[in-house]
Amino acid sequence: MIGNLEEVAHRFAEITTSLSNPKVIADQAQYRQLSKEHAELSPIIEVYEKYRKAKSELDSQEQIVRDPAEDAELKALANEELPNLRKSVGELEARLKTLLLPKDPHDESNIVLEIRAGTGGDEAALFVGDLLRMYQKFAEANRWRVEVLSSSPSEAGGFKEVIVGVDGNEVYKRMKFESGVHRVQRVPRTETQGRIHTSTATVAVMPEADEIEVDIQPGDLRIDIFRSSGPGGQSVNTTDSAVRITHLPTGIVAQSQDEKSQHKNKARALKVLKARVYEQMLEEQKRQEDDQRRSMVGTGDRSERIRTYNFPQGRVTDHRIGLTLYRLEGVMLGDLEELVDGLLTHEQTELLKDGHTLRHDGEGKGARRAGRAAE
Repeated sequence: MIGNLEEVAHRFAEITTSLSNPKVIADQAQYRQLSKEHAELSPIIEVYEKYRKAKSELDSQEQIVRDPAEDAELKALANEELPNLRKSVGELEARLKTLLLPKDPHDESNIVLEIRAGTGGDEAALFVGDLLRMYQKFAEANRWRVEVLSSSPSEAGGFKEVIVGVDGNEVYKRMKFESGVHRVQRVPRTETQGRIHTSTATVAVMPEADEIEVDIQPGDLRIDIFRSSGPGGQSVNTTDSAVRITHLPTGIVAQSQDEKSQHKNKARALKVLKARVYEQMLEEQKRQEDDQRRSMVGTGDRSERIRTYNFPQGRVTDHRIGLTLYRLEGVMLGDLEELVDGLLTHEQTELLKDGHTLRHDGEGKGARRAGRAAE
């Protein structure tokens, strides 16, 4: 770990010097990237300096205790200080190990969030609407921006499917473990005998792809224009403004019909399409790699049951980490912090067990952007 920290300290010093270089300041893309990296390394350097100071003091006091020629009274004072110093060094070392964990390169990405009704008919569609509101409230609490990109309302209420874009700070980091099957247990509004029904909805969280990561050629796309329609086939628009885009190499399809503007619907559909193509690329990479970080708290696969919302008992259970909360009402109002923090802590714990360490080799997504911009 110390070797890694020395590398980090050296890199931090390099960046600090570079940020005062007029040539770097003139290159805004490079300057932004270096400033971002500087900000990311600052907490590590701050704790490392405290660790070095505490470790030096601990070594000094231990030397006094070991030295046979040292004054007995001074040895006694040193012995009194040793427990607190050892505790402080241990805590700082644990903090450094956490700070040195590798970051998911998509943690700061915006996302495309898909919620689809699963088993349960109308009740499943209503649950999709409940999950959408839950995530909208969570986004509001985090000051993220939510935009509905596509929706298929259900006649009974809720949605057969809804796709939203979520933009903000560390959206993917806080939302990435929501992918999977969400199960609800409750008495439907239409149930006259009070029987509890079980329904499901599927959530997919995809990092939003940028132009660098997904290169989609116009010739690879088939774009179909059609008339929007709502539940029961009722006409929504009087012009052919709905857009369906097919990525021919992969067969992936995305469409949008919520806007009256064909141009806006095309932009929204393309945003969803890029996210889906990018997700497929990432899934392929995962299949080729032995070490899958996300598998530590679940595969992120849409078929994996991850959470149960039990309304009669007022509880929600995340099956991946065995966490049960008896405050379902608050969770449905967007209070997901304890669940999200629990999943992130579990991921960090598993990474520490496997001995993962931070690499500073410029392979991050931001570094790729800055490098290409500088070229």
